[in-house]
Amino acid sequence: MLVDDNVDAVQSMAALLEIEGHEVQVAHDGSTALAQLGNAPIDAFLLDIGLPGMDGFELARQLRERPQSRSALLIAVTGYCQAADRARSVSAGFDQHLVKPVDFAVLRTALAPLSAP
Repeated sequence: MLVDDNVDAVQSMAALLEIEGHEVQVAHDGSTALAQLGNAPIDAFLLDIGLPGMDGFELARQLRERPQSRSALLIAVTGYCQAADRARSVSAGFDQHLVKPVDFAVLRTALAPLSAP
């Protein structure tokens, strides 16, 4: 699931991920992302940090608390690049912190554990 309030960025990223064979869901804020969880597990979440309302740090914390997303791969995809931002990502439960604009090869590597047998 991609969660970002930048509609153009989400559409572009979703298209690239779909070309790579990923099934993609999109949300533009944290509340919508949580509402879309449902019962089917989602393997990975790519979250912007600077979301309207609930920020990406809080969304990550809430995703870690829910059984259907507790073990998902959480990747921050953000413009926040200071050491303090990276430390907050770890505290919030993110597995990785990627800075925009993200090199797609780097993102592909970050998602590689999902393809492992």
